[in-house]
Amino acid sequence: MNDKKKTNRNPWTWIPSLYFAEGIPYIIVMFVASDMYKTLGVSNSSLAFWTSIIYLPWVIKPLWSPFVDIYSTRRKWIIIMQIILAVSFAGVSLALHLPWWFPITLIFLWLMAFTSSTHDIAADGFYMLALTENKQAFFTGIRSTFYRLAMIVGLGLLVIITGLILDNTGLESKKLTIEAVSETKINEDAVTEQIEKYKNNISNLSEKEPEIKVFPENIKVPLYNRETGLDSVNIWFALTAPPADDETVKMTFGQKSGSKDIYLSGKSVFEFDKNNWNKLQVTTIKVKHNLKEKTEARYDAKAGNVPLAWSISIGALAVLFLLLALYHKLILPYPASDTSSKKEKKGAYWEVLASFFKIKGIVPAIAFLLLYRFSESQLTKMASPFLLDSRENGGLAMSLTEKGFAYGTVGIISLLIGGILGGILAARHGLKKWIWWMAIAINLPNIVYIFMSYVLPENRVTINLMIAVEQFGYGFGFTGYMLYMIYLASKSKYKTAHFAIATGFMALGMMIPGMMSGYIQELLGYQHFFIYVIICTIPSFIALWFVNRTLDPDFGIKNDTVG
Repeated sequence: MNDKKKTNRNPWTWIPSLYFAEGIPYIIVMFVASDMYKTLGVSNSSLAFWTSIIYLPWVIKPLWSPFVDIYSTRRKWIIIMQIILAVSFAGVSLALHLPWWFPITLIFLWLMAFTSSTHDIAADGFYMLALTENKQAFFTGIRSTFYRLAMIVGLGLLVIITGLILDNTGLESKKLTIEAVSETKINEDAVTEQIEKYKNNISNLSEKEPEIKVFPENIKVPLYNRETGLDSVNIWFALTAPPADDETVKMTFGQKSGSKDIYLSGKSVFEFDKNNWNKLQVTTIKVKHNLKEKTEARYDAKAGNVPLAWSISIGALAVLFLLLALYHKLILPYPASDTSSKKEKKGAYWEVLASFFKIKGIVPAIAFLLLYRFSESQLTKMASPFLLDSRENGGLAMSLTEKGFAYGTVGIISLLIGGILGGILAARHGLKKWIWWMAIAINLPNIVYIFMSYVLPENRVTINLMIAVEQFGYGFGFTGYMLYMIYLASKSKYKTAHFAIATGFMALGMMIPGMMSGYIQELLGYQHFFIYVIICTIPSFIALWFVNRTLDPDFGIKNDTVG
């Protein structure tokens, strides 16, 4: 037989790349898009709502999963979908430079989500057709790890690259030290002189390269004085020259480190163009009234080219997916059961859907699929905004580069250990023995966010360790979730479609909590929101108690032949 028609290949040659390819578009739609919109100035509630709505194709994919199961082969579906995904990434990359960038990028993200969910159907079905049950159990941890690895690459490497591009494009950042001092040490006349000098010199500035100008040059905010009532200082921003004709410079201002008693009470985002570059825009810094001693805080004024940074990094994914499509066309095996000629087409659609709901114990199974990630789905939506948000808004004020490094180093090591360990233990002892520990692992580490939201640690080592705990727990716990969905589908002749239906319920359990998470966070604040997230773990344990009673204790240990 020709090598291209091999029915079996070493799973290590295609499982890692296939599930990495499955994870990347999902990560971009559900997580990296939030980072992108956050840095482009979209609110937490809006970004959480719209990126959760885009999750809908994963929810309703069971409606078209039978077509993947019935028409053509899973192998062909995989390759075609990867080509369309390359087009979707290119579309997002180019749309970021258009006036209506927000709705246009959402349209391409919708296309990406629909294509990615179809790719999931084909890839998951291909996985079950090409491997024995024992190998399915063993490689569950591997596939989950590389799926999660895609998340780390997306939230880690991709974000690091974007951050580096951002730091080296646009205008040079201004690092400002703001001191809280006695009001007698503040010279308001000096501020007025600086502003007048700038205004008188505007005509000599218009031919130069623009830079950020800050008034006063040395920022001091008065300690609260009960007699005068003074507790704040105004800060003005402008540019030293106009931007290019069609360019708008977006500048963000927020606390990077230092005392939490010095906080921003005014605007944090400013826009300058050729018409207003020399018009002073103002914000206000205040001190808490219980602050009595001299202290300081570090603030950054940044104006990198955010659309360009994201355009380059996401555009690179378009190239990556063209290469993945070519690789999988050459390397994926041809399982004997993956042939369109053996599929019954007449009446199969409704039979596939109906047979899923006839599975024994399907009611508690659906409850489990909906609730297992009820807590984690809300945490993951707000984790990135929390890490990126300014300290005065309750966040950790990490840069894109810092956040990407945290997820792409310590996080990936912890993820690999957790995911692989989960797969090995499930293959050795069966899912039933470990499912409770996996549920604890995916939920309990959420506590680290309560700690970080109250302490607001500046030490990046501490933050990295917290992320490592969360990533290990997710890697270990998500293995059990994936294996349970395989368990549901394994006894059916419609393995592909039934697994897709299970992942559709999983998606619904992610979409609805994610949609409301941004509004709840803005209502409660980060500290109370993360406490609320811990309370939300209770339903998942209740659902697991019912499901665990029906689990086959031997599932994952058996060894039978490929169908």
